[in-house]
Amino acid sequence: MNALEFFQKSAGTWRSQRTTHHLAFRRAEKGGSEIYVNPLNADDPKVIEICQMHEVEPKTAIGGAYVKWDGTMAWDKEDDENHSGETVFALVPDDATGRQGKLLRERGYAEVMPVIGRYEIDNEDALVLITEYPSMSSYERFWFPAPNVRMRASTVKRFGGFSTATFCTEELVNDAEASDNVAIAPQPAISTVFGW
Repeated sequence: MNALEFFQKSAGTWRSQRTTHHLAFRRAEKGGSEIYVNPLNADDPKVIEICQMHEVEPKTAIGGAYVKWDGTMAWDKEDDENHSGETVFALVPDDATGRQGKLLRERGYAEVMPVIGRYEIDNEDALVLITEYPSMSSYERFWFPAPNVRMRASTVKRFGGFSTATFCTEELVNDAEASDNVAIAPQPAISTVFGW
């Protein structure tokens, strides 16, 4: 599997259940969201635009994905926290296998800014994303224990140490064709990681 095939396998709407460990405070926070993933071909205008934003030749991209999310976390204050957004990824491989290369982001995971990270498909066919920001770095790993279940683990490191570690279990609720017109509704904070 290459990275574009991983995004194609991720197509659709996913219900995510998440626990974030705030390491400095030694506390864990629960949350939930819905995530919509739409894979994009190399000639999609969104892929071309993100390549041009990063001054990368669009012809070197093999495709990408549009991702939209909407969710809540247990510690949110009313009208004060926003866990909604959307972004576009473009994949620029190092070689013909497409298993590693640059990931161009319109919006980062740890900071809301355009950024170029690295991706690779590891020997277990998991997608690993590593991104360096001006004040922090993030590591994300995604894998499929079953076709309709995706797992995600991530860490954010800042100021010389790890600040958060997150684990998510995501269940496919609509495939890509069924969810093209689905409105993504916020999910309530949950009390357990494996809630379904």
